[in-house]
Amino acid sequence: MLRSFATATILVSCLTAAGWAQSPATSSAPAAATPAKPVTKKAAPKAKAAAKQPVAAETGPCRLGVISAIGDRFAVQKFGLTIFETEESEVPVEGWGLDDLVVARVRAATGADPTVRRIAYPKGAFEPFYHPTSRFLPDPREGLPAIVRSITPAANCERYLVVTRFKGQVPGTNLMLDGIGAYSRGLGSLVRHSHLFANVAVLLLDGSNYETISRPFAGLGTRLAEGLRLTEDPLTKLDNSLFPEPATAVPGNTTLRERTRALVAARLDQTLPNYLKND
Repeated sequence: MLRSFATATILVSCLTAAGWAQSPATSSAPAAATPAKPVTKKAAPKAKAAAKQPVAAETGPCRLGVISAIGDRFAVQKFGLTIFETEESEVPVEGWGLDDLVVARVRAATGADPTVRRIAYPKGAFEPFYHPTSRFLPDPREGLPAIVRSITPAANCERYLVVTRFKGQVPGTNLMLDGIGAYSRGLGSLVRHSHLFANVAVLLLDGSNYETISRPFAGLGTRLAEGLRLTEDPLTKLDNSLFPEPATAVPGNTTLRERTRALVAARLDQTLPNYLKND
């Protein structure tokens, strides 16, 4: 009987434990609230890009207005033994900042003089100068004084320094090099020579009447030094492997860009002191 009673007791305990296991657990702590569905915040609309404002005109006295019009063109010229083997092309190099370089060299030469001001001008303003309507009967309206007068109606600078490119001749030949670029000359690849060139001209104009201020000895020392040079100028000598073929490869050629900027800067540094001196 005792055995039956013990068995019954164990059975009741098991049933009671099973009941507890099936009953939901209760807690004195309040049930956690179901999190609210997160509110999706709409991204704030991007502010419209502000319209590019024109650069504010510089104020204060202007002793020297700097106008760089060498532009963003790089000439690629290839000369053979005959005129029929000549190839010429011109490539835009907007990202090279050649006009910015000119202004930077003038500012450096003047010791960052605050009275030196860069003069902006409309695109194409110098096209009449570079591509005149007639080469036999020049139109004064297409000359630099007239163009500079037209783009500086309110600048009121004492003088204007104008930097342009020009066509120069390879010494000892009748080959013409146009502005800034690279040329290759010779026959085949074994006897071919490549060079950089930077034909940059500087003109100084009176700010009151736009007449040319003469600098007859400007660059004389440089020309004499070049005439006495016994070796090639390392700034202009170009390895044939760097000559741009095809010409369309010019804009992305970093080495060519840096070499060209160094050459332009050197030409300006040699020439500017004579134009910037006080009379």
